Amino acid sequence: MEEGMHHLRIDSPVGPLLISGTGEFINAVSFTEAPAVDFPQPPALLLDCAQQLYEYFGGERKTFDLPIFQEGTGFQQSVWQQLLEIPFGHTISYQTLAKRIHNPKSIRAVGTTNGKNRLAIIVPCHRVIGSNGTLTGYAGGLWRKRWLLEHERTDLFTGLV
Repeated sequence: MEEGMHHLRIDSPVGPLLISGTGEFINAVSFTEAPAVDFPQPPALLLDCAQQLYEYFGGERKTFDLPIFQEGTGFQQSVWQQLLEIPFGHTISYQTLAKRIHNPKSIRAVGTTNGKNRLAIIVPCHRVIGSNGTLTGYAGGLWRKRWLLEHERTDLFTGLV
């Protein structure tokens, strides 16, 4: 594990999540199947991230307000930035995402970059689907992608679907 990096494991409706970060940035939120381990007390930022994820899963939060950082090329950063622009409850295609970064021929590279996103749920790569509306590729498994999209399409604020 990286020096200065802290970790916090939480339970969620889509399985255990491992939050990783420093006192300044959240660097990863990942699905984990690893056995639970006791981590030292995490900094307040990781606890805040956990709280915001609980609120998201509870239907009380549609956006995240966290300082995030993940290493990546300029191209990757542009893709991840565009993912943050996809509204809660909406989806776009990989093709649309490629057009939004002004590189319409980069559909495969966009897909690859989407798969390298280390900030699951917070940088909502699950909101990107195939041009024909099919669910395609998701590092956490298609069942999780389906669950997250269905969760976001349910208006838990009014009880209407």
